[in-house]
Amino acid sequence: MKTSTLIIRTPEGIVFAQLLAGPVTRFFAWFIDQLCIQAAMTLVGFVITLVMVINSNFAMAFYVLAYFVVSIGYGIFFEWSWRGQTIGKRLFRLRVTDVEGMRLQFNQIVVRNLLRFVDALPVLYLVGGLTCWLNSKSQRLGDIAANTIVVHAPRITEPDLDQLLAGKFNSLRQFPHLAARLRQNVSAAEAGVALQALLRRDEFEPVARVELFTELAAHFRTKVDFPAEATDGVADEQYLRNVVDVIYRMNIHPAPAS
Repeated sequence: MKTSTLIIRTPEGIVFAQLLAGPVTRFFAWFIDQLCIQAAMTLVGFVITLVMVINSNFAMAFYVLAYFVVSIGYGIFFEWSWRGQTIGKRLFRLRVTDVEGMRLQFNQIVVRNLLRFVDALPVLYLVGGLTCWLNSKSQRLGDIAANTIVVHAPRITEPDLDQLLAGKFNSLRQFPHLAARLRQNVSAAEAGVALQALLRRDEFEPVARVELFTELAAHFRTKVDFPAEATDGVADEQYLRNVVDVIYRMNIHPAPAS
């Protein structure tokens, strides 16, 4: 049965709900991307004009090769650089993610983009559109092969962390390169779950609160392996506060010694 929401449960027992992007919104995002690709090919066309003076056959072959590189490379470059987004996806707030909620891998991006030519058959992404419409997870053929989905990526406003983290020493900030890697490895959905757990901590029963923060801390500890001096003696709830602080504060600098 087709649904607009995909429920993902991690091995740690954490549940995420991802709002799937439908074929119509994805088509509009694709259309914007095509305009960007055509703009790039227009620049290539100026080079082709010069090459045609020397050899017209070579110029045509170069144009075909350039179109393949630009059309495929465009998606690969932006989806890897922007963590699952292209210009079109960013405008329509869409993002490519792993179907199991894991971090998107480079080989997945390559596979889903290489299969665009199949999904585009015969015209205007008819094969991909029909597959996306009929698939329970709104996946086109490239998504099925790469084990990816496209979800809505709502705007996430930076919360007021001053009252939440005021006066708290963050040991993770002593390792800025690892803190930056943590930001990269954590999805928006995961960050939102951690933040909401901290904001609503007083709503939980004491035992349930301890269990929740234990599971969440264990989950985020797997994202980046910090040195023992950054984690030893840090309670699970405080570790989660440190994680939220690193994720939502853009400038990462070593914390001053306490």
